[in-house]
Amino acid sequence: MTALSEDTDSTMAQLPTIEVNQRNYPGPVVPAIAICLDGCEPAYLDEAIAAGLMPNLKRIRENGTDRLAHSVIPSFTNPNNLSIATGQPPSVHGICGNYLYDPDTGEEVMMNDVRFLRAPTIFSRFQKAGATIAIVTAKDKLRALLGAELKMEAAGTCCFSAEKSASTTQAEHGLDNASNWLGVPQPEVYSADLSEFVFAAGVKLLKERKPDLMYLTTTDYIQHKHAPGTPDANSFYEMFDKYLGELDNMGAAIVTTADHGMKPKHKADGSPDVIYVQTILDNLLGAGNSRVILPITDPYVVHHGALGGFATAYLPADCDHTDIVSKLAALDGMLLVVDKPTAVERFKLPADRIGDIVMISDETVVIGTSEEGHDLAALKEPLRSHGGLTEQVVPFIVNRKIDLPGAPELNNFDAIFYATTAASQTSS
Repeated sequence: MTALSEDTDSTMAQLPTIEVNQRNYPGPVVPAIAICLDGCEPAYLDEAIAAGLMPNLKRIRENGTDRLAHSVIPSFTNPNNLSIATGQPPSVHGICGNYLYDPDTGEEVMMNDVRFLRAPTIFSRFQKAGATIAIVTAKDKLRALLGAELKMEAAGTCCFSAEKSASTTQAEHGLDNASNWLGVPQPEVYSADLSEFVFAAGVKLLKERKPDLMYLTTTDYIQHKHAPGTPDANSFYEMFDKYLGELDNMGAAIVTTADHGMKPKHKADGSPDVIYVQTILDNLLGAGNSRVILPITDPYVVHHGALGGFATAYLPADCDHTDIVSKLAALDGMLLVVDKPTAVERFKLPADRIGDIVMISDETVVIGTSEEGHDLAALKEPLRSHGGLTEQVVPFIVNRKIDLPGAPELNNFDAIFYATTAASQTSS
């Protein structure tokens, strides 16, 4: 890590320590950056470094701080990004999936509206203390949640997605037409270009605006399709390494982590290995008497066909819940089945947004509703997915030497705390 370049001028006036969600965050004196590499199984980095394709990350690992951390469960995109943004688990911020069922209304809805967020973000609290904030997401589904309560009229602050970059406005996103500003066409949503746009925008924002706090979060399009060490995966991480080197050379304090890992979830013939739980519950309890919810569900099912390693189910009040848990736990490929109180306590989930039981499949298996309930025509490669305990371990890499706790375990939602801690130190 080098000193601040001329592009970023000199060190900034130190902001005050801020308190948000019962944690204190030091005010940075250099830009603090948290990067969330969507779906970054640690093996992706190991393989790309071994192939000689990530010299910047290799150097940062050797000279900075290199650890593994845990994501929150379910190991899906929205819960983990909001945990990183708030510094707390879903029991605090309320976002426990990409998708939820409201038993009072009978509606299944996307959990990407700000009304579902129950805690302030670190970004909004830092802005109130005078900080300049920059957030760039790959998909637009996260933008509103991450940008909750941010005032875009504040000088330098912005929050926009690569997916909708050609239609951004100063009033809503803090920047008019981000594609024109970057000089890059709006990327196709199902592409590695979507993530590269995020990194390129981050570099330009650091040069031009020198935000006090920046968050860059990508898409797992590549990780759903390509295993660690394959040419396309290695090419993606080689691309990321170039931008990481640029950010590092400009003197920012950077924490790189992920929202979840990624594992192969298919049989030897390449077909998805699925436990269709709604069908099983219909046979046990009668059709229409239970409701299985797959919180991985989002508008981008080409990635995964709405098949992941975590599911929740609403059961009839008069059935024997213990018996159902026992029967489901005995299924081949089912790693864990627990009742609501156990899930709430163990995984720090909001009790009013999960069902009566929670199910987690093992490393090579996913959970579905019924065979006819999933359109898998868009899956062109053997399924790779996430959501369970086997995708919980993620990288946690700081580009400076910093003390990280040995216990309790390190969480990916500690990323901004350690980014701001590193950025508050005037030497590295």
